[in-house]
Amino acid sequence: MSSSTSLIPALESLVYSLVPASRNDEPLKNELVAHCQEILTSRIGQSHEPDIGHLADSVKRQLLQSTPSGTTALKFTNLLSRLLDQHVLSKKHASIQFLQSLASSRLLSSSSVPFLPSLAPPPPTRPSPSPSSLEQSSTLLQPSRKSKAEQLSEYREQSGRPHLPEYLLLRDTLYLLQGISGKYIRLSSQNDSNQLEFVDNTKYIISAPTKALIHRLSEVGYLYSRVDAFVREREGSSGVGMIEQSLCHHLQTKLTEYYRLIAVLESQMPSVNVSGGGSATDLRDRETSLTLRRLDVWINEWRLRMRMMSVCVEGARESQGGALVNLIHSYTDNGDPFIRKFTDQLLEEVSKPFFSTLHKWLFSGELYDPFNEFFVAMDPGLAHVQYMHPSSLTGNINQLAGDSFVSPDQDDPRDRRGGLTIWQAKYKFEQNMLPMFVGEAFGRKILSTGKSLNFIRYSCHDSDWVVTREKMSNTGGSLKYSDIAGLERSIDAAYSTASQRLFDVFIEKFRLLNHLSALKNYMMLGHGDFADQLINALGPSLSRPANTLYRHNLTATLETAIRSSNAQNDPPDVLRRLDARMLEYSHGEIGWDVFTLEYKVDPPIDTVIHPDAMVKYLKLFNHLWQMKRIEGALSRGWMRVAGGARSTFLRLPDLEPSWHKMRIIMAEMIHFVKQLQAYCQLEVIECSWKVLVEFLNKREGDLDAMNDAHRTYLDRLVKKILLLSPKAGREENVMNQVKDLFVTILQFQDAMENFYNFCLTESTRRDQRLDFDRGLYTGPQDPNSSLEENLPRLLQPVDDYGSQFSEKVQTLVAALQTHPDLDCRFLGVRLNFSEYYRGKQQKEKEKERAETATPK
Repeated sequence: MSSSTSLIPALESLVYSLVPASRNDEPLKNELVAHCQEILTSRIGQSHEPDIGHLADSVKRQLLQSTPSGTTALKFTNLLSRLLDQHVLSKKHASIQFLQSLASSRLLSSSSVPFLPSLAPPPPTRPSPSPSSLEQSSTLLQPSRKSKAEQLSEYREQSGRPHLPEYLLLRDTLYLLQGISGKYIRLSSQNDSNQLEFVDNTKYIISAPTKALIHRLSEVGYLYSRVDAFVREREGSSGVGMIEQSLCHHLQTKLTEYYRLIAVLESQMPSVNVSGGGSATDLRDRETSLTLRRLDVWINEWRLRMRMMSVCVEGARESQGGALVNLIHSYTDNGDPFIRKFTDQLLEEVSKPFFSTLHKWLFSGELYDPFNEFFVAMDPGLAHVQYMHPSSLTGNINQLAGDSFVSPDQDDPRDRRGGLTIWQAKYKFEQNMLPMFVGEAFGRKILSTGKSLNFIRYSCHDSDWVVTREKMSNTGGSLKYSDIAGLERSIDAAYSTASQRLFDVFIEKFRLLNHLSALKNYMMLGHGDFADQLINALGPSLSRPANTLYRHNLTATLETAIRSSNAQNDPPDVLRRLDARMLEYSHGEIGWDVFTLEYKVDPPIDTVIHPDAMVKYLKLFNHLWQMKRIEGALSRGWMRVAGGARSTFLRLPDLEPSWHKMRIIMAEMIHFVKQLQAYCQLEVIECSWKVLVEFLNKREGDLDAMNDAHRTYLDRLVKKILLLSPKAGREENVMNQVKDLFVTILQFQDAMENFYNFCLTESTRRDQRLDFDRGLYTGPQDPNSSLEENLPRLLQPVDDYGSQFSEKVQTLVAALQTHPDLDCRFLGVRLNFSEYYRGKQQKEKEKERAETATPK
C-alpha cells in the first residue's frame, strides 16, 4: 500500500503533462489517477511467460513500416542487444512493452476507437497558463482534432458496448480463409492487397487483440487466393509448359487438402442459440469447440505451406522449365525441416516432366520438349535436316573422275547437311535451364550422351542401337529427384555406353582409322614409292603452263602411279576416294603451282574429317609436295654432277674445280632438304600419329573428344611442319624463308643446267677440233663457243645462287634457334649440327675485317 501511495505524485505529474485540462479539474484528475493505479496493480498479460523475441519482432515490423530503409530497425536491434546484456534492469520485457505502447499511442490517437488517449510529448517548462489562455488554445485546436477530454469520453462510451460474439467472428474468419468477405469483416477492394475492413456496428465492438489475430489468420486466405487464381489462370490458358502444368497439378492437390481442412474446421464450429446476445448454450461445447485461438493453431502449418506455394507461384510467372525447377530447388537450402520437406515433396512432383524428357533423351537420343523447358535445345533451322547416309560406292580406281561423290558445288534437291554441322549446331546447351541438382559437368555428359545416340541412330544408321539402349537402361540407377546418387550413376553409365558404341561404329563400321591412315599416306606423302612414282610421271607435265593441263590426264597419271607402287594394296574404298585436281590458277603459273591431291569423304566420316580439316591437309600436301619436287630436282642434278662430270667431262680437266665447287653446294642443299624431310616425317607426322592412334584405341570420351583429338593432331602438324610462330603478324616469317630457299635451289638448278649444257657443247667442240687435226671433218665449228668468253658468264649465277643459299640458311638457322617451339629449335640444331654455318659466318666476318684493315 505504501508503494502505491508513493506513486501518486508521479502519476499526478504524468496526468498533468498528458491531460492539461486536469490541472483545473480536480474530479478529472482523481479519476485518471485512479484508473492508472488500477492498470499498474492489475495482472493483465502476466498469465504467460514473457517472450522478448516475439516482442522484438513486433517492434521491428512496426519500425519497418514507418522506415522502409531499415536503419531504425537496425538501430533498435543494436540497442536491444545492449539492453539484454545489462543485469541491472530485471523487467526488460515490461520496459520494452511500455516503450512500444508509448510509441504506438500516437497512431492509436488517430483511430476511431482508441484504447488509451494519445501520449503526446510533455510540454516545455514554462509558467502555468491562465484559464483564459487554455480556453483560447482549446478553441483554436477544436476544428482540426478532438481534445483529450472528448477522446476520453468517447472511449468511455465505447467501453460500455459488449464485444462481438466469437462465433460470428469465427464464421467470418472461415470465409476469409477461403478468400470470401464476411458480414462483419470484409476483404479490401484493392487488388493484390491483404487488407481488411471491419464493419462499424453500433451494438458491438471488436477488440484490438482480436483484430490482430484475425489479420494474422487472414494472411492464409490471402495467400490461398493468389495460389488459386494462378492455378485457374493456367488452366484456362494455352502454351503452358509441362513443368508448370505439373506444378499446377501439385498445387491443386494441396488446395484440395486445404478444402478438406476447412470443412473439418467448419464442423467444429460451436452450436449456438440465437436469443438475445447469441451466446453459447453448453459449457462443454464451449470447451471443445473451435475458437479463434484454436483456429490459429490448426492453420499455422498451412500458413507456412501457403507461403511456399505463393513464392513458387510468383516465380512461375517469370520462369519456366529448368529455371522454375532451379527456383524451387533453391528453397531446399533451408534450416527449417518443415520447409525443406515441403520443398522436396514439391520438387519431386514438379520435376517428373523433366525426368521424363531426360529419360527419352538419355536412353533413346530423342528430344521431346514442345515447350522449350529442357536444358538441351534444338536449332529450329536444323530440326528437319536429314543426315547424309554414306552412298554405296562400288567400282574400282577407274571411277576416280566419276560422279560417285556429290560435289559441294552441286545443288542437292534434298536439304541435307554434313555430320559436323548436325553434331555441333543441331542441339545446344542451355545453361539457364539446367537444374542445380544436376550440375554443369553432368549436364554436359547428358547432352553428349543424347547427341551420341541420336547420331548413331540417324547419321550412322546403326541397327544395333537397341542393344545399346538396353545396356544403358540396365545400369541400376533411377531418374528421380529423391535419388540423386542413382541419377548420377545412370548418367555416367549411359555416357560410357553411348560413347563406347559411337567409337565402335566409327572405327569398326566406317573404318575411320583407314581414312586417317590414307590421308597420312597420300596427302602427307607417307607412301614414299607412290610419291616417287607420281612425281616422276607428272614432273614433265607440271613444268608446263597451268592452262595446258587437263584433269583427266592427271587422273590417269595418278592411277598409273597407284598401280605401279605398293599403294595398290590399299582397300578399294580408300583408293576410289583419291583424286587429282588443279586449284584455281592465274596467268603465268605452271602445273607445280596448282596441282594437288584430293581425298573425298562423306557423312558420317566428315564429322571428324570435316572441310576445314581438309583445307589443312591441302596446305600440308602443297608444302610437302614442293619439298618432294626440290628433292627430285636435287637428285637428278646430283646424278649429273657426281656421275656425268666424272665420265663425260674427263676431257675437260680445267673445269673440274668448278664442278667440285658445285658438288659442295649441292651437298649442302641435299643435307638441308633431307633434314627438313626427316623432321617432317619422323619427328612431327609419326609422333603425332602415334598419339592419335593411342587415343582412338582407348575409345574413351565422346565424338567431341574424338574431334578434339583429331584437331589437336592436325594443328600440331600444321604448326610444326609449316614452322608457324605464335607471334602476331610474324606467323609465317620462317615459312617464307623456307620457300625462298626452295626458289633459290631451283634457280641454282637452272644455272647448273645451263653450265652442264655448255660443258656438253664445249666437249663436242674440242672433239671436233681433234678430228679436224686428224683430218676428219665432223661439222662446222661454232666461233662463239669460246670457253674463256662464256665460262665467267655461266659460273657467275652458280656462285651467286650458292652464296645466297648459304646466307639464307644461316638466317633460317638463327630464326629457328629462337623459335618458341622446341621441335623447331631442334631442327635448327640438326641443320647446323657441326656449327658449319656458325664457323662460316665467323670466317666471313674475319675476312671483312681483314679487307677493312688492309691499307689502300
